[in-house]
Formats: sequence, C-alpha cells, structure tokens
Amino acid sequence: MGKKKSKKKKNSGRNFGRAFLVTLFVTLFAGTAALFLVMSLGVEGETKPEAEREEISEIAEVEKEDIPEKAVGKEPEPKKAEMTGVSEISGEEKVPGEEDDGFDESGCIRNENGRILVKRQETGNDEAILLFAGDILFDDSYTVMVTMRKRGSIRACFSEETLREMEEADIFMLNNEFTYTDRGEPTPEKAYTFRAKPESAAMLHELGVDIVSLANNHAYDYGEISLLDSLATLEGIDMPYVGAGRNLADASETVYFQAGNQKIAFISGTQIERLTPPDTKGATETAPGVFRCLTEKEIFDKIAEAKENSDFVVVYIHWGTEKTDQLDWAQPGMAKSLAQAGADLIIGDHPHVLQPLANVEGVPTIYSLGNYWFNSSTLNTCLVKVKVKDGEMQSFQFLPARQSNCYTQLLSDAEKEAVLEYMRSISGTVKIDAEGYVTF
Repeated sequence: MGKKKSKKKKNSGRNFGRAFLVTLFVTLFAGTAALFLVMSLGVEGETKPEAEREEISEIAEVEKEDIPEKAVGKEPEPKKAEMTGVSEISGEEKVPGEEDDGFDESGCIRNENGRILVKRQETGNDEAILLFAGDILFDDSYTVMVTMRKRGSIRACFSEETLREMEEADIFMLNNEFTYTDRGEPTPEKAYTFRAKPESAAMLHELGVDIVSLANNHAYDYGEISLLDSLATLEGIDMPYVGAGRNLADASETVYFQAGNQKIAFISGTQIERLTPPDTKGATETAPGVFRCLTEKEIFDKIAEAKENSDFVVVYIHWGTEKTDQLDWAQPGMAKSLAQAGADLIIGDHPHVLQPLANVEGVPTIYSLGNYWFNSSTLNTCLVKVKVKDGEMQSFQFLPARQSNCYTQLLSDAEKEAVLEYMRSISGTVKIDAEGYVTF
C-alpha cells in the first residue's frame, strides 16, 4: 500500500514537470511574438497607414541627400594630387580602408546615364602626353566620308606618322563637329547641317581619340533629338565628351583623367553662335543643349571647381571668326579671363584655319587649331602636343600638318618650315623653334 502511494506521488511530480515545461514554452513563444510585433510596428507600438509610412520613408531619403557633406561628419576633401581616388567628384563617400575607389571594371566613374566623368588612364611614366586636333566630320553626305569608304578605312585617311602621334598620346582630344543620329530634321535655313550614322562613332577609337568636344555650332543640327542621340551614342562606346548635355549641369560638366599620378581636367564651351535665338540651343536647367559661354561668368565657376579638384586644367573653347587668322573682338579678352580664372592651357577651335599662338597671362594659348579631317580642301593644320608632369607643363610642341584631298599628314622639311614660319609671323609674343617647340 505504501508503494502504491509512493508511485502515485511520483507520477504526480512527473505531470507537474511536464505542465511547467509546457507553460514555460508557451510563455517564451508568446513573449517572442509580442516583441517581434512591437519592433515591426515601431517603438511606440502604433501602426501607421501604409501610405503614411511610405511617405515618411521618401522624406527621409530626400533629407539625407540634402545634407551638406560637412554636416554628416566627412573629413575635408583632399585636393589635387592628394586625392587618392576620384570618388569625391562623383559624390560617393569612400570608406577608410575600402579597396573600391569608385572606378568600375573599365577604370571609369560614370553618371546615371553611363556618361564617363572620370577615367583612369595608364601612362608609361609620371609624364602625361596631351594631344589636340581641330575639327572632324563623319557625315556620309560629304566628300570626306565618300572618299574614306573608297579607301576602305578611316586609318587610310591619315599618314603613318600622324597615326603614330595619335596612338602614342596618353590623352587625345578633338572637336566632334556634327551629330550622331538617323533622326530629326535639319535646322531650317542653316547653310550647313551635319549628321553621321551612329555606328560611325567607332572610328573615334580607331584613331586613338580619348575625349571629344561637343561645344560647337553643329551639335544641334537636326534638332534636340540629334543631340540626345549623340550623347547616347558616345556613352554607348565609352567615349568621354564635354561641352553639351541633357541639361545645363550636364553640359557644363568637367571630365577628369587620372593619368598616372596626375589628375587632368577638361572643360569645353562655345561662344558661337551669337544669333538671337541661336540655331544651336544652349542648355538650360531643364533642356538639353551646348554649354554657351558668351561671357566669362558662365565658365568661371567650372574652371575654379576644376582647379580645386585637379592638377592641370585644359579649356577647349569654340570661338572666333571663320576662315581668317585674325582674332575677333571677343577672343583676347575671353582668353585673359579664362587664364585669370585658373586655366593652365587654352585650346581654341571654330575658324577652320590656324590662328596665333600666344602667352596669355602666363597661360599657353592657341586660338585655333584649324580643320583636322573635315573636307577636301587643302589647308594647313596641326597637332598640338603638350607634356605635363606634376601638374606643370614641361613642353608645348606645334606639329605642322596639312589636310588635302581628304587626307591629313604631318609635314617635314621645307613644307614643315613654311608652316612654322607662318605661325611665327602671326604669333608675335612667342618663339617657335625648328621642331615646333614653343617658348611662351
């Protein structure tokens, strides 16, 4: 009997233990569920309508973007050669010790449209070779392209020596004096309107071109759509451009090259046309167009910004009067203002012929490069070769060339000397030696 009582007591203890464990498990489960619910609803435990929560989220994102950099505890931006990457330019915050410096796999930093804003360019040493040429044209309706197709390739339109200079340069820049489009209508009553098939843009790479200027009076020849197509075409082949864009901020954008240990800035603007209204639309805050710089103020801030963020600033400007080596009333004053604003090199185009070399406030300047490969006319032209090291120009060389019968070649011997002598005659403030090296 005692054993029976003892067994009942033992069973009763087991039942109690089981009940306790079940109760404990249920309590813990309920507590966890409650905690999860509170967290999901917010600290106060109040649910908000779905629309209200989404609105709050959007406001938070906007406010985050509007906070000035220094207000979120960033260190001051490094300047010039101190900048180890260029993520500062793109607005991306770089985490200390992070390997990602903002460049993509192709060595570029881009905007949301795929436009290249910064490009890493390998150089053989600490010296960067910059090369500049004037106007080119890829319009199938003109003699240059008809001739090119007969010859079989764009490279057949340049001499071997000329091609070698273009290929060996670290950064080669020229003026893209036309649109890339199959759409649009020509500007009414405009004497010359140019457009090229979008696929022809690949020829830029065949020529070793690294960046083009769109700040000219033909960037809008077939209307707004032609400019937008040009932008998309160049972005599609990874060709950096300056001087035009989808709005004013885009059109005035500076493009940077990280060339070895130097950062080199490229800015482009146009003073052409002075019509009211102009055939070539200037970009506005909301509309596409070119970067129009009829006065100094439009470009001053961009030069100052580039000066802060780079070691060397190139300004490539569309100005002057066509078919004359005489400067117009605006060029000298504008050049002086560009120099005072911080430009380290001024390169001009538009007149289609060569114009003087000059020392402008200590800044090397060529007022016009002339045509490069533009038509069948016989014209003297050039390549300008500038070597930069540690943010300082080491040399400036004027390489005489000639465009003739849709073929461009560097000159030698007597023909070379004749062009050099011509440049000496119109460039009274500089010295040019027998190899084209210029002392400013």
